[in-house]
Amino acid sequence: MAALAVAGVASAQSSVTLFGVVDASISGYSSTSRDQNNGFTYNAQGVATGFNPLYLNKGSVKVSRTALANSGYNSSRLGFRGTEDLGGGLAASFWLEAPIANDDGATGVASFKRRSTVSLSGGFGEVRLGRDYTPTFWNDTVFDPFGTNGVGSNLINTANGFNVDTNGAKDTGGFGGNQNYDRASNSIGYFLPPNLGGFYGQVMYAFHEQDKYDNGNFTPKTGTGFVLNPKTGAIEQASVAKSRTGRYVGGRFGYANGPLDVAVAYGSSTVGDQFYAGITNKVDTLNFGASYDFGPLKLFGEFSKAKNKLDYEMTPTLGGRPDIDLTGYLLGVTVPVGAGLIRASYSSVKYDENLVAQSPFAVIPEDKKANKLAIGYVHNLSKRTALYATVARVSNKNGAALTVGGPGFVTAGGFTPKTSTGYDFGLRHAF
Repeated sequence: MAALAVAGVASAQSSVTLFGVVDASISGYSSTSRDQNNGFTYNAQGVATGFNPLYLNKGSVKVSRTALANSGYNSSRLGFRGTEDLGGGLAASFWLEAPIANDDGATGVASFKRRSTVSLSGGFGEVRLGRDYTPTFWNDTVFDPFGTNGVGSNLINTANGFNVDTNGAKDTGGFGGNQNYDRASNSIGYFLPPNLGGFYGQVMYAFHEQDKYDNGNFTPKTGTGFVLNPKTGAIEQASVAKSRTGRYVGGRFGYANGPLDVAVAYGSSTVGDQFYAGITNKVDTLNFGASYDFGPLKLFGEFSKAKNKLDYEMTPTLGGRPDIDLTGYLLGVTVPVGAGLIRASYSSVKYDENLVAQSPFAVIPEDKKANKLAIGYVHNLSKRTALYATVARVSNKNGAALTVGGPGFVTAGGFTPKTSTGYDFGLRHAF
């Protein structure tokens, strides 16, 4: 009887919840490239040096795909969360959330890569340990009418989070190989308490978990071949030895009261380093977002700037690689219509490689640019079930190659990426 009484008290003070989202859509994607050659050949300075009168322009080539996809409205997931009341305003919590691929069942609860945290909270706020969203990603998704999901996801998210080679695959490198764009593993996070009159904030530090040798000369050389050491000028064995890769530090602070929500975030992610060459590669991100709910409509906006930079212990004789800046902005709106919601956004990004002309006659290539227009409608059948439709189009300029998802562009044979279009028609159920 005593044991049952204790068990009853424990169960009353604790709670565990199973939750999730199952989202499926019929989605279509197409990526079109064009042959922009006209028979002329040009040198590095952009001056025509020859002409082939027999050149036949190859026009355009389109790669398309139709699929039964997932996560067009909300990310499909399965999770477990729980809280234990420790008394005195103190509570312990856990959160385990796994991505699922309900379209083919190939991805189930094999990992909790969406979120896996344990935390302690109270009047002081919350301390959270594990894998979680980074502070800088929050603005990208909170101030996007499409929540960084489906073909409507804004270009700030696409350019930062999609792999630079495949364009359509998330969480595989992103801008500058930034694995910490949306989530960071091995992190310690602190969140301000919720009773600060609308002010909120968080800070995060993620460990790189690389081995460090007190005598750096014992750091293993993991590269192949030989390179010129920029510090000594000697030819040495190539090395990509890492001692800092994976580290993230950042924070986000904002104010939400009534219809207004505004926040600013900054984060620095170490995406690569070469120990023996004295080179560290970082991606620093600063973004600012805001939304205001007028009732008949809600406006969204965001400005983001990411810098991919190389820090040198000693600048190479021929100069180091310039920083690469990725600047983007987003304007969006949602309009409630009965049981439904109209969503629309316009986003744009620009890559600035900060190239410097090597001679008075040199022509610097124009900055790569892209813009995107997306519009969609969500019809709520209940609080947990919704039908949705989204269409979107990306226009690329000067060699940019961003897509709405799906296949990448054909670039072989002189083709240049131009437009990417897509649609989602789907059903989402949450539990």
